[in-house]
Amino acid sequence: MKIIAVGRNYINHAKELHNPVPEKPVIFLKPDTAVLKDNKDFYYPDFSKDVHYEVEVVLRIANEGKHVSKKFAHRYYDAIGLGIDFTARDIQNQHKEKRLPWELAKAFDHSAVISPLIAKEEFEDIQNLSFSLQKNGETVQKGNTKDVIFSFDDLIVFISQYITLRKGDLIYTGTPEGVGPVQIGDKLEGFLQEKQMFTCYVK
Repeated sequence: MKIIAVGRNYINHAKELHNPVPEKPVIFLKPDTAVLKDNKDFYYPDFSKDVHYEVEVVLRIANEGKHVSKKFAHRYYDAIGLGIDFTARDIQNQHKEKRLPWELAKAFDHSAVISPLIAKEEFEDIQNLSFSLQKNGETVQKGNTKDVIFSFDDLIVFISQYITLRKGDLIYTGTPEGVGPVQIGDKLEGFLQEKQMFTCYVK
């Protein structure tokens, strides 16, 4: 199982980080050791002083696929969840300045919170899903999948041109505006269609 993550898939998030709005999806990977599930605590890593939350809708891949066509893309994911892409922003910024890869900022252990996954058939319209993140009881991020730059199907098509999708892979589809830092003691709660999906304490 691999995690394929999408950067800058919401216009306002790209703008808040002073990044250009992409013409093609921005893709990076996280290993399976990044997964943090079952509402487990997130332990602040000692190599960063500026870890940020980024709440994202997550797709679970249902079938192996390579060069998937647009008309069949919807068949390649079967469940939807909510996650956090934790980012060591200080490391990311240092690497951007030197034009180095982001992996140390994005792919570290337990940097990918994942909720339980729900069959996509249970949602009336997956292209119109509201989601949010609360930090210590205050809403810090709100988004809706209707606002993505690249749709779920577009992402399946694009990614599968380069990387073979396999059953069980997860795609983190991008975060809306409002990302910010976490500190030890914070409580993070994610909501999808107003349903609480996960709780994560920062230790």
